[in-house]
Amino acid sequence: MGPLHTYSVDVTWTGAGRTGTSSYTAYSRDHEVRIGSKPPLLGSSDPAFRGDPTRYNPEELLVSALAQCHMLWFLHLASAAGIVVVGYEDQAVGTMRIEAAGQGQFREVVLRPRVTVAAGAHLPTGAAVTDGVLAGIHHQAHEHCFISRSVNFPVRHEPVPVRTAQSVSH
Repeated sequence: MGPLHTYSVDVTWTGAGRTGTSSYTAYSRDHEVRIGSKPPLLGSSDPAFRGDPTRYNPEELLVSALAQCHMLWFLHLASAAGIVVVGYEDQAVGTMRIEAAGQGQFREVVLRPRVTVAAGAHLPTGAAVTDGVLAGIHHQAHEHCFISRSVNFPVRHEPVPVRTAQSVSH
């Protein structure tokens, strides 16, 4: 069995106002998330649930965590495969369904990574870095991502075709 890792997060509700939870509309959903000595994340609920749209909500952070985890594994595995990645972007989308009684759950998250490889990038064998090669690395990243392995809904990836960085002339 491998080592255990523990992650501690402090969440403090800052939205009690003068009346607290005296009614559903009486309180703010604002809160702060603190992780060690890092700057606080200002959180709220989704605006659909009376939250502040200028703050992060848990649903956004879950989608973000999935996208970040996939990216970090992808970069690690690309490096290990000898592929020089110089850019990575993702436009991830999570879909959540709310039931009539008010409870809900995520149905899926779709990652749409856009990878840029270095001009002239190739595998150590000399083969070209193709969409197929990167698809294999995306698959491995998905299999390794701690977050995607921990959720009970599908996390799909639909990579955008590989881009090659333009060489810069001086």
